[in-house]
Amino acid sequence: MSVFNGKVALVTGASSGIGRALVLLLLREGASVIASARGEERLNELREAAAGLPGKLLLAAADVADEPQVLRVLEKAAETVGMPDIVIANAGFGTIKPFVDMSTAEFDAVIATNVRGVWLTLRHTVPSMIEKGGGDVIIVSSLAGKNGFAGGTAYSASKFAVRGLAQSLMLEVRDRNVRVASVFPGSTDTRFFDDTPMSPDRSKILASEDVAQTIIDLLRASRRALLSEIDIRPSNPK
Repeated sequence: MSVFNGKVALVTGASSGIGRALVLLLLREGASVIASARGEERLNELREAAAGLPGKLLLAAADVADEPQVLRVLEKAAETVGMPDIVIANAGFGTIKPFVDMSTAEFDAVIATNVRGVWLTLRHTVPSMIEKGGGDVIIVSSLAGKNGFAGGTAYSASKFAVRGLAQSLMLEVRDRNVRVASVFPGSTDTRFFDDTPMSPDRSKILASEDVAQTIIDLLRASRRALLSEIDIRPSNPK
């Protein structure tokens, strides 16, 4: 029997890339999945892709940076599949451009989703995990949260901030049987590279499914084990 049977998972940024791959893997494992993203059209495409999989899918359009929208998603979840045992904070995006060309509005938008969005998602789910006796939090970050790069003053700053959030939260809740882990993918073939001049050879970098499978394997670890940070890089991107 899968360890995910009977579990409820919330995945943000679920309509594409790593989030979409995670939703499909969790449904195959029999979990009930709350799939949240801003774009309703892509969420409906996800519903079609998930048809026939054993887990139960709940779609919830929301902007993770907007607290009332986050609360509405969780209210809907509580009324249907229940509050999550697993939260995968995956929603994020980057505006990649030189510091001197970036507007304050662009910077604020990146911080709102990548930092405030993670904080809000966890602030309104971790307490229920503690009440239920445990759970798992996965924050999908980026190697840009450990190493800056030219053009990444907003994106990298947001990922450094989230690393601090994750490390601090892990120390606060580990004794309540809530595991907090961060995954730091390197270059991954997602929509991130659709709008950036930094696009690598996308046939040689990680696939979304590679990162998603790593997260599933992390969640399968014994409850005695807390893998707090995992780096995952393309094996040979050149």
